[in-house]
Amino acid sequence: MVYVLLGNGFEEMEALVPVDVLRRCGVVVRLAGVGGRQIEGAHGITVVADCTVDEIDHGRLQMIVIPGGLGGVKSIGESAAALAAIRRANAEGRFVAAICAGPTVLAKLGITDGRTVTSYPGTEAQMGRCSYRSDVPVVVDGRLITSRGPATALEFGLTLARTLCTAKQVDQVAVGMLAR
Repeated sequence: MVYVLLGNGFEEMEALVPVDVLRRCGVVVRLAGVGGRQIEGAHGITVVADCTVDEIDHGRLQMIVIPGGLGGVKSIGESAAALAAIRRANAEGRFVAAICAGPTVLAKLGITDGRTVTSYPGTEAQMGRCSYRSDVPVVVDGRLITSRGPATALEFGLTLARTLCTAKQVDQVAVGMLAR
């Protein structure tokens, strides 16, 4: 199961495009709200989360995803429950993924140290001791997946799907979405 963390002010494209792609591929995805279930995005789109971060089923968690959006990233970074869920996912060898400003939360936890990552332009100084890539839309370093921003949300979603699904499944979805 994939959990996408949502804090008030999350970037809607970066959260919902990957969710859509993953669900089209047959992956079970749950939106986990920080501070409640009704979460407002950065552009006024309100989403009702499936659960709160306190309700994450760590036994079924395969991947945890952190979208960007400065408000959402701030909410996640200030939530003890969200940070604990991210730490636990990483410690247990689950996939940890983040896009835009989301990777700064991972850097705060030391998860990006010694790894190759990307993030939104201008956040490089907040990324810790990592090898930083600004020339690609998505970076995969083992079980750590990072991406740049709203325009890379589709490629990010397809990359997340490739880690959990067969190439045939992902290719069929990509063709159906006119992404290939």
